[in-house]
Amino acid sequence: MGRYRARDLLLPPSLLSLARAPLAGAFVLAMDHPWVELGVLTLAGATDVADGWWARRFDQVTATGAVVDAITDKIFALTVVVALVVGGRLEAWAIVLLATREIGEAPLVAWWALSHRKRRALVEQPMANVPGKVATVLQFATIASALFDRAHTHRLLVATAAAGAVAAVSYWARDLRARSS
Repeated sequence: MGRYRARDLLLPPSLLSLARAPLAGAFVLAMDHPWVELGVLTLAGATDVADGWWARRFDQVTATGAVVDAITDKIFALTVVVALVVGGRLEAWAIVLLATREIGEAPLVAWWALSHRKRRALVEQPMANVPGKVATVLQFATIASALFDRAHTHRLLVATAAAGAVAAVSYWARDLRARSS
């Protein structure tokens, strides 16, 4: 446990995570077709929920899967946000608000990726928690709003940033508590 293994890439949770990379490309191809974009966004969200559920349900939580999940999440999210900025549906500064959680947790993610002990702990106690899930839902809601040029996108951006900050602080607090025990 806690080791990266290539064979773990063939487990269903990893394959579900890896599906988000081509979905990022599909999102770009669907630009200017908001309902198709929303469908791709929804499908990516479904793979994100399904990979975690499958991994926990069938005891297939692995260090490799955790890293693949995180990387494909970031690839998908970055592709979508950049496409929306380039397409003029989000302003460039919105990237920082949407990525507040990721920015706040980046040092922890780097530490976990480099430390065998931290990877083992991550497999035994996966990172997701309620504040993180709320931040993810708000990220998806903000992007969906931007697809349809809704007036409340700016308010959702602020809510997403606030939830992201709370999630990042909760990840740090959990990590610090684990170090002290």
